[in-house]
Amino acid sequence: MVLSDDGGREMTLYASRPAADVAAERLKIYAQPQRLMILSRLLEGEHTVSEIDEATGIGQPALSQQLAELRRAEIVKTRRVSKQVHYRLADENVVICVRGIEAMFGGNADPVGALSLAIGGATDSRLARRPSGAAAFARIE
Repeated sequence: MVLSDDGGREMTLYASRPAADVAAERLKIYAQPQRLMILSRLLEGEHTVSEIDEATGIGQPALSQQLAELRRAEIVKTRRVSKQVHYRLADENVVICVRGIEAMFGGNADPVGALSLAIGGATDSRLARRPSGAAAFARIE
């Protein structure tokens, strides 16, 4: 999700409380363990409910509930083939977010490198910048 002001220019969250509120609400969707497991599985591509269930072990009732939440939030999209429903991540922003979560919290020895790969090599200078000041001091390598 690109945040922009009324003139179409990109902005940072600190400059807009409404934008920060929208981002925080969106993050709440990701902040549930079963949803993260589902989204991580969908990084590998489109899967049916039974394939997701088999890979995650979540179980049908909870899996259906979580998939419904992800659909309502427009984080996943579906495609029906006969009686099978196939799920996939909704867009590249979702892919980048899930990859970023995995990079930061997935036990990577090099989270900065993993995050750089997650966002496609960080060709955008805003994404590639290294932390400075207290953020750089606190970074664990």
